[in-house]
Amino acid sequence: MRNYILSLATAVSLGLAAPAMAYDSGTLFSMEDALGVATDIGLATVSHTEFSGNEWQIEGRDVSGRYMEVDVDATTGAVLNVDR
Repeated sequence: MRNYILSLATAVSLGLAAPAMAYDSGTLFSMEDALGVATDIGLATVSHTEFSGNEWQIEGRDVSGRYMEVDVDATTGAVLNVDR
């Protein structure tokens, strides 16, 4: 009986982890990669990052302290929009 419970617990654990592994194995840009793109075009500090649809929306300030929002395409890494 103990072996059965241990096997069942292992199977349930693997079943719960499988969706997370499948999502993480996609070809989307990670948040770190998107932050790298945003800092390359002038974002100095980050105050908020959100994944929305197929893009990363990154808010923060440039080196002058002005508000800046950068939208980065999650599939290509291209800059879609910059608001200042």
